[in-house]
Amino acid sequence: MKRFSLFSLLFICVFLIIGFVSSDDPFFQIKKNFTLFSEVITEVNEHYVVEIEPERVIRSGINAMLQTLDPYTVLIDEADTQEIDFMTTGRYAGVGIEAGARNGKLIVIAPIDGYAAARAGVRAGDIIISVNGISYEDMNAEDLNANLRGEPGSKVNLVVERIGIDEPLEFELVRERIEIKNVSFYSFTDDENGIAYINLNRFGQNAAEEIRTAIQELEKEQTVKALILDMRNNPGGLLTEAVKTVDKFLPPNTEVVSTKGKNRQSIQVFKTEQDPILANQPVVILQNQGSASSSEIVAGALQDHDRAVILGEQSFGKGLVQIIRPLSYSTALKVTTSNYYIPSGRSIQSINYGTQSSDSTNQVFETKNGRKVLESTGISPDVELLDTSDNMLEATLLRHNSYFFFANEYVSENETFPASDDELLQKFSAWLDENDFTYETKSERSLKQLEEQILTDTGDLKPFESTLEAIRQQLSKARDAEMLESRDKLLRELKLELASRYEGTTGRQQLSLSLDPFIVKAITLIKDPDMYHGILESP
Repeated sequence: MKRFSLFSLLFICVFLIIGFVSSDDPFFQIKKNFTLFSEVITEVNEHYVVEIEPERVIRSGINAMLQTLDPYTVLIDEADTQEIDFMTTGRYAGVGIEAGARNGKLIVIAPIDGYAAARAGVRAGDIIISVNGISYEDMNAEDLNANLRGEPGSKVNLVVERIGIDEPLEFELVRERIEIKNVSFYSFTDDENGIAYINLNRFGQNAAEEIRTAIQELEKEQTVKALILDMRNNPGGLLTEAVKTVDKFLPPNTEVVSTKGKNRQSIQVFKTEQDPILANQPVVILQNQGSASSSEIVAGALQDHDRAVILGEQSFGKGLVQIIRPLSYSTALKVTTSNYYIPSGRSIQSINYGTQSSDSTNQVFETKNGRKVLESTGISPDVELLDTSDNMLEATLLRHNSYFFFANEYVSENETFPASDDELLQKFSAWLDENDFTYETKSERSLKQLEEQILTDTGDLKPFESTLEAIRQQLSKARDAEMLESRDKLLRELKLELASRYEGTTGRQQLSLSLDPFIVKAITLIKDPDMYHGILESP
């Protein structure tokens, strides 16, 4: 009896230990569920009513598992290695869109200037509904980018939603060879005050060194007394290049960003190493909702150290670190390993995928000078300036490439720019009429539906004709008002398109400096030292 009791006690203890291990030990859970998965796929393969494709079924299981994590942790096939090449070289074939996930939807982070999507009028912040008939609900961000890329000359049908426009916008885009330069343009925007401008498109290899070279080249013309660093629609890139970029403005051994994850090797602190090339000159950084990842690290680090004024819109909010781990059969796993934290301690990540809730707790942090900054979605600008949304007229003109074709025809008949803005608009309006350009407002479409319904119900519009005609006249006035409201944007697009014909890409970029409201605002800020320093010094 005693022996039995001891044996029973021992058995109970072993059972409890095993139970404890099985419930809490992740390695046991992995082994257990691997066994279950193997048994399930074997049983289905042998007994399912029809033949299955084992690879497709198993890959679906892998993808479903990864979808429970975050949109950036994905399996990369051998055929998808162009994604890795793009991260380092900036070359690929597609339509020129960088996309990401937010709040369960796929968002255009940034269209790349000069390529198919940007030329057609796709905008940062557009919500993607479908690509070639495939709903966004069936894709993650990596699937989307893969579907947008392909053979040059092939077509992509893209449907998006845009805030401020009530109906979906459909674009037919043609894929082309795309090569994105890190620094696409640099120049002085104000010679008298020595204000320089650099457009930084991405953080590929040598991005920071290209910034140094641009500044050195500008210094050959005259002293750089201030800098506007344009990172709008810059979707990020290599972390090391972001750190080296901050190098150009802050002294050595200054913290830029830290990473924190589950494993010890994911916990790192990155600091500047070289002497700055612009140590004290005023710096204004331009950002918008298309500025993400490494862009946010640079903007956030310089904001936290009170070294630059951030001007523009709220940035995207991508603060996750991914590494690529090679796997068997020429595949790889891109896996999120940690979060970015800028020097004040803030996270820039907008969504906590561990809980599927926002990281935006409105927790207050402080910059070096004691300015209060909030942990929110991405980086909040010091000076907010919003890019006004397109209306239906502007969106339709871009989708139809109207500016492009008008410029082609205008240049073939005229050796110089129009004499005045009014003359340019008149010629453009006449060209639209000649080419039967039409577009409908939401109200006009609603009126047509009303007329159809009246005909269906009564069979005769005559009793309502006077009322309907009065409505048509009011809607016509509304269309004229929309054209007037869009005057400045229409002129800007027309002038830039013509400049590219008469003066080439450089001429277009140079003209854009005087037409861009963000750059104009940055120049005004720099030329007012009290305002500039007041922003950075006031707690």
